[in-house]
Amino acid sequence: MDLRQLEYFVAVAEEQNFTRAAERVHISQSGVSAQIRQLERELGADLFDRSARAVTLTVAGKAALEHARAALAAAGAVGQAVGEVTDLIRGRVTVGMIIGCTLTPLFDALAAFHKAHPGVQISLLEDSSDRLLEGVRTGAVDLALVGTATATPDGLEALTIISERLVATVPAGHPLAKQRRVTLRDLLAYPIVCMPPGTGLRVVFDHACAAQGLRPAIALQASAADAIADLAARGLGVAILSDSMAESYGDRLTARTIDDVETPALLALVWKNAQNPSVRELLVHSRQAFTRTQADAAETRQAHPARGSGTQTGFPGSW
Repeated sequence: MDLRQLEYFVAVAEEQNFTRAAERVHISQSGVSAQIRQLERELGADLFDRSARAVTLTVAGKAALEHARAALAAAGAVGQAVGEVTDLIRGRVTVGMIIGCTLTPLFDALAAFHKAHPGVQISLLEDSSDRLLEGVRTGAVDLALVGTATATPDGLEALTIISERLVATVPAGHPLAKQRRVTLRDLLAYPIVCMPPGTGLRVVFDHACAAQGLRPAIALQASAADAIADLAARGLGVAILSDSMAESYGDRLTARTIDDVETPALLALVWKNAQNPSVRELLVHSRQAFTRTQADAAETRQAHPARGSGTQTGFPGSW
């Protein structure tokens, strides 16, 4: 057997699908299938049950999976160790970000990292926060920008980028716009427009409602803050956003902090293997990029207090 076969085996096991695995390792599906068959012949056992719609591991496959991952990690560590000694970082780093995310500091960090370490192949993928967190835990993703309700997700390290309260956002003529205080119970009378399940804002909102035994009517869901705001502006429901998101639409929507949702929604960089030199270096560039953006926003607010930065954080777009 060789490392290439083990890489394909792990890809199929994690994707539970030969087509998706082939896309992940950038070869044809027939090539993946042929290599897996050859590996099975060498091991003398089937690794996958192909009879169902989803490809699942056999008992032998389950026994082999962790050893295959360990072998790939060990092989990667050899190259990384040599790279560190020679002051060169090579290999591949997979970065995840929330669907619809437009936080340019992350892109600035990737560009600076690529310029400093052109030998590293960067892969960037979008997904929901819960799937990205699972990807970091399994090792499929090296570093991810996610929305979360906890500062340190289980089993991971994290760097909080944004921490903000949830707000209810409505058009100026809406009854809630006339109230000085808004609670979760106040929202029960209206349809809700919010992020889909699996996002950080939605987790905070759902947990807060569950804690009080409340079941709000989720009428519409969208992954982008712009879409949520547009729907609310047209009177289709009360938008649940973060402080900075809502502030971006202050010219046409009124925001009220939800008093009894004290847990903030967090945007964070999360990772598992800080020993990976590529991850360490990318974290350095990420910290620099996000800190620089915050500093620029603060300077803009100081120079033009009436105009402000457009958001409290200075980070553009949705998250």
